Amino acid sequence: MIILKGGRSCINAFMVIVNLKYFVIDIILPGFHSQRDLLFFNFRARHLMNDLQTLMPHSKSDSKLDRKDKLFVVNEVCEMKNCNKCIFFEMRKKSDLFMWISCTPHGPSAKFLVENVHTMDELKLTGNCLKGSRPLLSFDKSFDLTPHNLLLKEMFTQIFGTPNLHPKSKPFYDHVMCFTIDDNRIWYRHYQIIQDGSLLEIGPRFVLNLVRIFEGSFGGATLYENPNYVSPNEHRRMLRLDAGQRYRNKTMAKNALANKREAIKDIPEDEVEAVFHTITQQEINMAKNRT
Repeated sequence: MIILKGGRSCINAFMVIVNLKYFVIDIILPGFHSQRDLLFFNFRARHLMNDLQTLMPHSKSDSKLDRKDKLFVVNEVCEMKNCNKCIFFEMRKKSDLFMWISCTPHGPSAKFLVENVHTMDELKLTGNCLKGSRPLLSFDKSFDLTPHNLLLKEMFTQIFGTPNLHPKSKPFYDHVMCFTIDDNRIWYRHYQIIQDGSLLEIGPRFVLNLVRIFEGSFGGATLYENPNYVSPNEHRRMLRLDAGQRYRNKTMAKNALANKREAIKDIPEDEVEAVFHTITQQEINMAKNRT
């Protein structure tokens, strides 16, 4: 999370935002300016962000952001808080969680759809790590194959890496954050490093489905667009179409069976059908009684 430009010390900060509440993360390093991270929350992402805040020893709570404001307001908040990195969590329709990663105020920025969210309290895994220790960041080799994944790797490194010599951090590593690319998505996992070198998962878990990468902060020209991305609205529409098609197929089969039964009733009686009928003793007795 330390960026040096031309040999000069500079401010490297990031902000994690979700519509309502944010946390200011203040980092003091010898010979460097203050570094601050802001985290914004809403009700849906609160538990996930609480887990991420726990994993970030350089965080503290602060005031709120009006959800009616447009995303460009985040750049102003970053400027007021002296921040140049930002993560914004946006909730839509109370079910679709989107995550923005941005370098404010000039960009670039990336937008993700957050899927399969599982918090540490929900998973109850056996892994554990000391609060305040610095994490190792592990990236899949697929991040080095394409330019847009290289950009995302650098942004993740600056955001999730705990700065060295921070007052609230511990001077050792006992957990690792893994970012893996599979099925055109970025899978996040968090593990504890035990003494024999093996790993125990801690949590949380979530999957990032990349939507677009923009040239500016929260907008601008599109640098990369994921061709495999399907919006949640389109996914729900396809599910409704599939459900409707199954209902139509079931109705058509039911009507076809009813028409078939009606057609059977209209078949005339075969005149030669009785040729192969075997006369029983009961039928002979019934014929005698009639006579």
